[in-house]
Amino acid sequence: MNLVGFYGYLIFEDEKVIVVEWVPNGNLRQHLDCKFGTVLGFSNRLDIIIDVAHAINYLHTYCEKPLIHRDIKSVNILLTSTLHGKVADFGLAKLASMDANNTIVQTIAKGTPGYIDPEYFRTNQLSSKSDVYSFGVVLVEVITGKRPVERTSKTTAVKWAIAEFYKGNAIDTLDPNLKPDEAISAAVRQIYELASHCLVIDRRKRPTMEECCRTLWNIRKTYNDMIKKETMDN
Repeated sequence: MNLVGFYGYLIFEDEKVIVVEWVPNGNLRQHLDCKFGTVLGFSNRLDIIIDVAHAINYLHTYCEKPLIHRDIKSVNILLTSTLHGKVADFGLAKLASMDANNTIVQTIAKGTPGYIDPEYFRTNQLSSKSDVYSFGVVLVEVITGKRPVERTSKTTAVKWAIAEFYKGNAIDTLDPNLKPDEAISAAVRQIYELASHCLVIDRRKRPTMEECCRTLWNIRKTYNDMIKKETMDN
């Protein structure tokens, strides 16, 4: 349910057309840029990254023929009218063995600057942990609202944000369109903790997407519990 549905394809002479599900509400990057005139709330952002984690975990673990997406990024996350995330664009995807989490595919490195796994870029060895790295970049993007690579910046958003997290200044990296509170501050620290593990250079030390899902479920539960407590106290 968190993948854009594929309905079929047409081939006529040199023309090739694929037919996929229509997802009407733009992509995550557009919403982070407030292209639709509204700010994407923190709870919506949390739900969306959980949707994306489920989608990637399905590709790696439960798909009949496991896939490595190879191009996880905010513009490839489409949003429904109820702001649920769906992962799209499988143009760079690679088939894995029956156990994607233990598959290494030797292939020329392809992907999007700012999101591509640096170990994959260096060695041309693709694995499911390459998607995990890209997901870590999306986690930072969702918190900060910043693009991974910005022409006006001397450093990447990931390096800046993770450095601030380790300095104890995680909440200072929050998208300025959002108003921080106790629940958001706690969730931001926990999400950065997960992102820092996803973004380590050594892919063997990165979590699986299934582990990412479990961690994010716990973060959402804690966040929702804190919101309920704040509401009751007020």
